[in-house]
Amino acid sequence: MEFKHISVLLSETIDSLNIKPDGIYVDGTAGGAGHSTQIAKQLTTGRLIALDRDPDAVKTATERLSPYNATVVESNFADMKSALGSLGIYGVDGILLDLGVSSYQLDNGERGFSYKYDAPLDMRMSMTGTTAADLVNNLSADELTKIFRDYGEEKFAYKIANKIVKLRENSTIETTTQLADIIASCYPAAARRDGNPSRKCFQALRIAVNDELGSLERALDDAFDLLNVGGVLSIITFHSLEDRMVKQKFKEYTTACTCPPDFPVCVCGKTPRGKLPFRKPVTATEEELKINQRSRSAKLRAIIKL
Repeated sequence: MEFKHISVLLSETIDSLNIKPDGIYVDGTAGGAGHSTQIAKQLTTGRLIALDRDPDAVKTATERLSPYNATVVESNFADMKSALGSLGIYGVDGILLDLGVSSYQLDNGERGFSYKYDAPLDMRMSMTGTTAADLVNNLSADELTKIFRDYGEEKFAYKIANKIVKLRENSTIETTTQLADIIASCYPAAARRDGNPSRKCFQALRIAVNDELGSLERALDDAFDLLNVGGVLSIITFHSLEDRMVKQKFKEYTTACTCPPDFPVCVCGKTPRGKLPFRKPVTATEEELKINQRSRSAKLRAIIKL
């Protein structure tokens, strides 16, 4: 299957990076190289480093970026500091993180990300390690409840988790269809009108399998540290958990004095480390929404290092 993915907020993201032709830039989530290609096109003597932990994405990005001064590395963006260090790079002018799952991963049924296709319950972006089936068949009801509730905001998390544990006593749950049927059976008919019942649980499992929030938490400080003065970190999020982490971290970088308000003078000596080029997150236009419905939940935030 060809790696197809429509890049979300493409022009807005490229504009936010304020690309210098001789700069060094990192796309931490290369995917189908949509954003990467647009960055690379603006470089003359500059260089692009494109990272992705998905082997399919690495292969595609390598092919599509071959005309440019770009290096593609198979790596989780959480490990970008070591990945760049191995290339002798310790400072960059811009970093992009386009979080979440790609259209290719969702539409390639055999990868097991989507409830729309009957496939092995996999969901691994790197194609290595623990699968979604491993979690579903081995975690306790309490652990599954926590995943569904915390990562999917699933209000029927407890009921779904307990039914999974009960049914797997007789046979393992191995496919996306099996899991989707279990989830649907736990939903009242009226609640199914709010969209596919499986959406939240599948999102939650994907986040857990790929440690998406842990990866983001590890990456944020490293990415900001890697920026040269004037460099930009731009991040596209797709759900509230990611966006909240990015928003809070950016607030930390832009906060000055943290002394108690009753102190007559500042003793902490803290000054802002960054500034926001725009206060509110950038979202998709009506035109983009018509072309790509998956952009409806996307939010772009950026910060400039001082």
